[in-house]
Amino acid sequence: MRTEVVLVAGLADHDVAEELWRACPGSVLVRHDLRDLAGGVVRRWVDGELTVLELAHGCVSCTLRLDLLPLLERLGGRVVVHLDPALEPEAVCFALREVDVRVEAVVTVVDRAAWLADATGEDALADRGLAAAEADDRTVAQVVVGQAEFADALVLTGAGTDPVLDAVLDRLNPRAPRRDRHALDAAELLAAVPDDARRGRFDDGFGTLLHGQPPLEPAHGVAVVHFVERRPFHPMRLHEALDVLFDGVVRTRGRVWVASQPDTALWLESAGGGLSVGNLGPWLAAVDDWSGFPVERRAAASATWDPEHGDRSQELVVITASAPAEGITAALREALVTDEELALADELEFVDPFAEWHDEMEEA
Repeated sequence: MRTEVVLVAGLADHDVAEELWRACPGSVLVRHDLRDLAGGVVRRWVDGELTVLELAHGCVSCTLRLDLLPLLERLGGRVVVHLDPALEPEAVCFALREVDVRVEAVVTVVDRAAWLADATGEDALADRGLAAAEADDRTVAQVVVGQAEFADALVLTGAGTDPVLDAVLDRLNPRAPRRDRHALDAAELLAAVPDDARRGRFDDGFGTLLHGQPPLEPAHGVAVVHFVERRPFHPMRLHEALDVLFDGVVRTRGRVWVASQPDTALWLESAGGGLSVGNLGPWLAAVDDWSGFPVERRAAASATWDPEHGDRSQELVVITASAPAEGITAALREALVTDEELALADELEFVDPFAEWHDEMEEA
């Protein structure tokens, strides 16, 4: 019997996973505690029965590969997984691609009292005693924003309402149904997940960045900056401009084209005070044979093809909680190459901090 999984994520203490489990007769509840993972110890509960696991390597990937994945395949039926606070559902779903498991829904619990401060802060997980390993340098913001953004449904805990938080969530994940924990009907919540929800699926980074068509008009000081340009960034000026993405910004995601790496599409992602840059692979303009690329990407590139630059472009979506949108747009625009630099791009030797950054990330 194929396993169908409901993943429940969230940084704060909650009993939402138990509520979903009770609403699904015959389901199994699985929970992991990774607080001692650095020492190679993982505690796991299956329907309340504790098992202490000792791993040769104390890391999240080992926990997933050696325990959770085979456990889910073995259990079959419906399983509700209460994720450790340090786990991001996106990483778990990425691992689940290796096994015959269907993600029915990802549910994230948002603490009204703490989420917005966490999402715009600079604290590291290690500062809170939540790091999954000694080398885990993720920030709290990266985790809570990633958990909420990847969710198919959101459950809000805590008293009262916060219009700023609501405005941020409207733009971060506009299609996920939101319910209050105090009036939660778990079965109704799962039924409310849209038929075309993500349910653990990934894209290749070249799809739309405005998932679910979020409102673009400002509300309660929250705004969306959609930055699109057909001109490369100067790598050093972009590196200096990144400071504008930290203070008062909840999320930045998007594709970046730097003049020093004309054939490579970079992926830039930030949350609060944490930022990462990765390599998405080549622009189609740098490739002769497109047959190995998704049909959707080829169609989108052809529809917007530039005679000179092909599919190369900047596209960033920034969600601000308090930072002025105009200042972000101005800083990014000033980081673009000038006409003179663009004309001499093949001859200039740019200092590229992103090349060094990427090399360090690959080593890590």
